[in-house]
Amino acid sequence: MHKNCLILFLISAALCLAESEKPILFRKPTVSRTQIVFSYAGDLWTVAREGGNATRLTAAPGVETDPLFSPDGSQIAFTGQYDGNTDVYTVSAAGGVPRRLTYHPSPDEVVGWTPDGKQIIFGSPRNSYSFGFRCLFTVSTAGGFPSQIPLPRAEEGSYSPDGTRMAYVPNLQWQRAWKRYRGGQTKPIWIVNLSDSSVETEVPRNNSNDFNPMWIGDTIYFLSDRNGPVSLFAYDTRTKQVRQVIQNGGLDIKSASAGPGAIVFEQFGEIHLYDLNSNENRKVSIHLDGDLLEVRPHFQKIEPKRIRFAGISPSGARAVFGVRGEILTVPSEKGDIRNLTNTPAVAERDPAWSPDGKSIAYFSDESGEYALHVRDQSGMGEVRKIDLGSPPSFYYSPVWSPDSQKIAYADKRLSLWYVSLESKKPPVKVDTDTYAGPGQLFNPAWSPDSKWLAYTRQLRNHLHAVFVYQTEEAKPHQVTDGMSNAAFARFDKEGKYLYLMASTDAALSTGWLDMSSLAHPVTRSVYAVVLKKGVPSPMAPESDEEKPDKDKDKDKDKDKGKDKDAKPPAVQIDFQTIGQRIVALPIQARNYVDLEPGKTGVLFLVEGPPVDPVGGEDGGASLTLHKFELKTRKTEKILDGINSFNLAFNGEKILYNQKEQWVIAPAEKPSGAPPKPGEGGPLKLDTLEVYVDPRAEWKHMYRQVWRDERDFFYDPGLHGVDAHAIQKKYAPYLENISSRDDLNYLFE
Repeated sequence: MHKNCLILFLISAALCLAESEKPILFRKPTVSRTQIVFSYAGDLWTVAREGGNATRLTAAPGVETDPLFSPDGSQIAFTGQYDGNTDVYTVSAAGGVPRRLTYHPSPDEVVGWTPDGKQIIFGSPRNSYSFGFRCLFTVSTAGGFPSQIPLPRAEEGSYSPDGTRMAYVPNLQWQRAWKRYRGGQTKPIWIVNLSDSSVETEVPRNNSNDFNPMWIGDTIYFLSDRNGPVSLFAYDTRTKQVRQVIQNGGLDIKSASAGPGAIVFEQFGEIHLYDLNSNENRKVSIHLDGDLLEVRPHFQKIEPKRIRFAGISPSGARAVFGVRGEILTVPSEKGDIRNLTNTPAVAERDPAWSPDGKSIAYFSDESGEYALHVRDQSGMGEVRKIDLGSPPSFYYSPVWSPDSQKIAYADKRLSLWYVSLESKKPPVKVDTDTYAGPGQLFNPAWSPDSKWLAYTRQLRNHLHAVFVYQTEEAKPHQVTDGMSNAAFARFDKEGKYLYLMASTDAALSTGWLDMSSLAHPVTRSVYAVVLKKGVPSPMAPESDEEKPDKDKDKDKDKDKGKDKDAKPPAVQIDFQTIGQRIVALPIQARNYVDLEPGKTGVLFLVEGPPVDPVGGEDGGASLTLHKFELKTRKTEKILDGINSFNLAFNGEKILYNQKEQWVIAPAEKPSGAPPKPGEGGPLKLDTLEVYVDPRAEWKHMYRQVWRDERDFFYDPGLHGVDAHAIQKKYAPYLENISSRDDLNYLFE
């Protein structure tokens, strides 16, 4: 009995020890004679200088960071992100209500104190012509208007003990965590005479990154990567010599702060104290318990602007959205929102509704790599999981065939694939693009009989051409000649024509060929390819003729037969002289960015701005929707100021996003008519929410970052870095991450 109890005790102790040894990201420490204050979980915490149990110093809603003790240790200056702004605050070392000292809309970040302890140094771009250039300012602890330190540009700095000089870093490196960086943005430390702003000298270096200066007596301590991992160095202002204070063969030292008789520094989460008198360096043992609000699982309301992926059911009864890694369907008017996946630790994206209305396909990384999942649109039943082969990749935009038996998709390796749900065979590669580039990724579209796949890919001249691939013979055929930039090939509902766009002025704006012409205006014209010889051109000359009654009756019978016959028309393509059967449609050339055939003889065209925007939070600019009818040969503007557009498979309903609202409306509705209930009103998204487990999400995001590096980094060898080893090295930090800010820090 006693033996069993002893075994249980030892196991329990071992588990507690293992738990305590998991690294925690304590950050930005500062030290006084008796205390150490650091940032963790977006708050400031204090612990005895010897270590021990830490207590929370601040708990306001918002992020507090960059704590720095005043020279006498009575106050702490810190950077607070409250009320949507970043400003300088102070708080008593014993705790209390923080006091705000700056009020400018630009971010003000604490850098240090003046030697007399009466003013706080902070960095800000408030007076800069560019957000990327900071200057240093001082503000009184009693408040008042800040004063600029007479330096044209500075990121951080430390006063000499007499306040007449300053050691400062003049420039910002855009990616501070770039290891072994030796480019034009390496950071020097300059020593300046503040009486005339003249630079006296630079701390000797060999193009290393030197930063975080701390002026103590006649010595400037600083951090540098000159000998490998970032470590602590010292520069003697009398002898002009640099010596390494801390030998570091491990992780980088991220920040350091000087205090009475010591320098406290953070070595990627660990806090160390270096004694200036004994030259001893010791790790500070810290135990911390607290209510970490950011890790609490909760339900999260989703703003409509946060919807990333959107689609519409074949009849327009529901919309399907990809939101925060979940797949949800939303009714057009009546019913409840359904979360089909409910997987907070899995990313599901790119949902597509099958034409028969039964299933929804999407990509899921549930297994650790992306696979294609197909599930019942009700959310019930088993999920069919389709392995997309090896090596794994990142995949885009599943496209269903009209018979709901095939799905086409593209991958990051520039290949186009399709998978047959009926045959259950491995995915079939259709084609591979010639070059990587922004913009088009094949844009595949199926024929009405589900046997042909139309798509575009680049030729050697960097222009896109239209191809069609027959699944039975497994062979691609080029349709356009490559002398124009073709896009958005789409079959009409009867399989007679292949619609497409083409531009003869797009070459100057082709991505990555010439960045100086990135904003070159582009126009595209719309064409129809007559697929089979003998089929009349859609633009054949028209002539009004009187039809005998018997001919009218035949037409009526023919139309009735169409309604009864549900079998899709067989598509036949004569490739010989097909280039001579490409007909221009009477549609004004504009910067069209999408084309979708509706019912027979109807085309929907999405027009973008004359110049494609670069960047933007919503990922796109205001779009205009046009409708063209072959019968009238006229184009009509349907909607203006939209951000996205989806057409239901039956061609009767559309889904669009406008002014942060999502709307399902009749496709034939005249522009400007007031919507009736269920006929064009905004979808009811006020109850749109997902269950969020922050730590599960953060672990997933960590894994996804490494997959993204593998799939998107331009060098498959990652410059010789062992990605798997590094992923494993930093993974233990995930267990104690307490905020999204911590995760961002880990990513850096």
